[in-house]
Amino acid sequence: MSGGAGGRLGRRVVLLAGGTGGAKLAVGLEQALEPGALTVIANPGDDCDVWGLRVCPDLDAVLFRLAGIFNQASGFGVAGDTFSTHGMMSRLGEPDWFWLGDRDLALHILRTSLLQQGLRLSQVGLELGRRLGVQSRVIPVTDDQVRTRFTTSAGELDFQEYFVRERLAPRLLGVRFVGLETARPSPEALDAVRGADLVVIGPSNPVISIAPLISVLKGHLRPQTCLAISPIVGGRALKGPTVEMMSALGLEPTPLGVAREYRGVAGWYVLDRLDQELEAQIRGLGFKVLITDTVMEDDMASQRLAEHVLGGLGAA
Repeated sequence: MSGGAGGRLGRRVVLLAGGTGGAKLAVGLEQALEPGALTVIANPGDDCDVWGLRVCPDLDAVLFRLAGIFNQASGFGVAGDTFSTHGMMSRLGEPDWFWLGDRDLALHILRTSLLQQGLRLSQVGLELGRRLGVQSRVIPVTDDQVRTRFTTSAGELDFQEYFVRERLAPRLLGVRFVGLETARPSPEALDAVRGADLVVIGPSNPVISIAPLISVLKGHLRPQTCLAISPIVGGRALKGPTVEMMSALGLEPTPLGVAREYRGVAGWYVLDRLDQELEAQIRGLGFKVLITDTVMEDDMASQRLAEHVLGGLGAA
């Protein structure tokens, strides 16, 4: 890859991301690439409407991290936020199990207003990024409505009901994506993937974060320019219930099991040093393998991972 100003790389990169591992990697990639070279495509399956406002948790997690305002302490929302509106809505008898801070609400109010004015969700994402001063493009994979639904021992639940209200307590029996079968890539997502020198599948949950993205973009992802990063290290997920969810659905919850899910989609696979004994088996699936430290404890670690990935492709 060619270098740009200040040692940054000038290739066009697309990141397929969920709201945590993928969002962390987005920060590192943006630091390693020239301004504007990164497009982040996020999954809208966990979007929801709260108090009449459209909330897009995965998109917002990426936007907030790239804008430098993400609330690291809580793991969601805007740093230093207050919850006066939430408290008043609770007093008025509205459901209060989904926490939205006052600064966070400003984004959702504006997003809902722009959607009501006729903008597509992708256009709204670009406009919110511009107003937050984000250099990279952050968009959903589709402008069509796709919603994740969980079949559980407590009945069918949407994403936020299962994750936030029920805290994953009911036994998981199945996952389906309402609207996915007819969802089309947004024009912005399609242009980004077609024009990318590299598509990176971030270390996000392969079942609920990445699978819908791959499904919408099928036929447009080329293994020779697509790289996947394992979300599982040493038997544990980098974040969230990836291992437990894969086990419940009968999938092997290991880097090898994840690699099997991405076979035919990605040509490269990034494995953590703790799991390097799996290298031969993953190569046997047809992948070229990069081995590095994949745990992103801070922004510097995210940048190191991004640089190792971008710089190591030629040697894979």
